Amino acid sequence: MRPFRFGAVVREADSGKAWAEKARRLEGAGFDVLLVPDHLVGPRFAPIAALTAAACATDRLRVGALVFANDFRHPAVLAKEAATLDLLSGGRLEVGIGTGWMAQDYAGAGMALDAPGVRVERLREAVAVLKGLWGDGTFDFRGDHYRIDGLDQRPKPVQRPHPPLVLGGGGPRVLRLAAEQADIVNIGMRVRPDGSGPDTRDGGLEAFLGKLQHVRAAAGDRYTRLELGTSVVQVGARKAEETWSAADSSSLDETPQVLLGTHNDIVDKLRHWRDEHDISYFVMHNERDLATFAPVVEELATGRG
Repeated sequence: MRPFRFGAVVREADSGKAWAEKARRLEGAGFDVLLVPDHLVGPRFAPIAALTAAACATDRLRVGALVFANDFRHPAVLAKEAATLDLLSGGRLEVGIGTGWMAQDYAGAGMALDAPGVRVERLREAVAVLKGLWGDGTFDFRGDHYRIDGLDQRPKPVQRPHPPLVLGGGGPRVLRLAAEQADIVNIGMRVRPDGSGPDTRDGGLEAFLGKLQHVRAAAGDRYTRLELGTSVVQVGARKAEETWSAADSSSLDETPQVLLGTHNDIVDKLRHWRDEHDISYFVMHNERDLATFAPVVEELATGRG
């Protein structure tokens, strides 16, 4: 049984000093990972600079993106940036990557939002490029979307063979890719093909359990090596969704993405999902929940859960 791990998504601060203080506060509260999203619109820092600053301000805290949008940068560029950040952080990086999905990002930047199947296949190739460029020696790749010719990037990541790779989502194609290629699978809701938001028809306990079964079947012998996680979008008492957020928790009450109730209720639910369904990595989606979630993290911290 895996020990619990806890992450928190942090999006912005008023200054570099305030950002560093947020990172240190999470570290002091017992969180394992600070995570930054990757969107072109809304009140969110750019991930690479923010993660570098957070790593430099802390000693133990791991850092990562939830998740880098593959369509925003060539995987050779991300491989170089990630390897550098892994070195500068002393091997504390987790690389979360997804297809990119939010229509506003694409429309605002004048980029085409391709069909989900195209984006997933492009992501599959990007994962192969990342792993190849993080390996030793030169790397060549020929795909439908990327071509790499004898590239040997330096530095190489501190973590070998590469930093933990986080993939996730709600659709069967991306979950299959995650089961086959990732180290960490983050299970969430499927998004609408047009990028307008989560598909609330994909919520509920039955759908969530179905995704877990899909990952287990697709992973095969890899399953025991996978770390399963999810994002917690409601904690304690239900609150209105943030106006800037695409999250929609209206159909998630029976899943680990919504943890309502007292401190003891939340602790019991987390233990249930880990002990019965192998989910051990929980990510706090909203900073507003820190006061409620931090005591839970303290109780269930690594080695004590």
